[in-house]
Amino acid sequence: MQVADAQTAPEREHRVYWWKEALIVAVFYAIYSWTRNLFGSNKIAADGVPDQAFTNAERIIDIELWLGLFHEQTVQSWFLPYRWFIQFWDFYYGTAHFVVTIGVFILLYLKRADVFPQWRNTLAAMTALAIIGFAWFPLMPPRLLDEPCPATVESAFGGACIESSLRPPGGFGFVDTLADYGGTWSFDSDTMASISNQYAAMPSLHIGWSTWCAIAVWPLLRKRWTKIAVLLYPAITLFCIVITANHYWLDGIGGLLAFGVGAVFGWGVHRWNQDRLDRQHEQLLSAMDSAATD
Repeated sequence: MQVADAQTAPEREHRVYWWKEALIVAVFYAIYSWTRNLFGSNKIAADGVPDQAFTNAERIIDIELWLGLFHEQTVQSWFLPYRWFIQFWDFYYGTAHFVVTIGVFILLYLKRADVFPQWRNTLAAMTALAIIGFAWFPLMPPRLLDEPCPATVESAFGGACIESSLRPPGGFGFVDTLADYGGTWSFDSDTMASISNQYAAMPSLHIGWSTWCAIAVWPLLRKRWTKIAVLLYPAITLFCIVITANHYWLDGIGGLLAFGVGAVFGWGVHRWNQDRLDRQHEQLLSAMDSAATD
């Protein structure tokens, strides 16, 4: 009987537990919230003037001008006459980012349990890198470049809050579509002001997370049109963040870099853990075999 038990020893089964994943998400979100509140937009300056965020925006614009990429305002202007179109993308910006990512997260848990930890680790590492970027490189999004000063601060720069050698005579020309066209929420509300960081533009998690969704869910797709749709998701998201003036092109590239580094980390940690569990399982089988021969 002992020999038979050794010969029929089960193969190692990889298990994931929903309560463990929920706990990981809760802890990670708590860390994110703490960091967001510590370095949020309301913490940039005591008088409400985000000098460092604007300075970093000038640096991004300088690089894009050198690369010939600073055309976000032109792209946005093509679509501003179509109010319903802009409102759709404001809605998309505020919802798809979370809904699609949560949906893919759950789908991976249910359908790809063998590699779920790899993709969970990738998402966590990518988001952690983004948090570091938000904290150490606050970046004013295009939609706020011409934002007037708070009422308590006098402006000497034609209504704009901060002087800039890059600002055209009429201003940068970006439109804050969420404020002017409307959407599902508003940064003007006290609730959003308290839980958001409007200067968390680099890297773009909209691009990082959408790329994560597309690549992680790809092996589950069978029909060609679904594969095409998934591949278009990051590109559509890039279009969204530009025409709503929430990000620069370089923010999208930063999001891709964050995803790449996160993927390497996620794969490495997953592979290390699988090797560790394999060694433990082999030791267990060896012990069972020794017990059967005694």
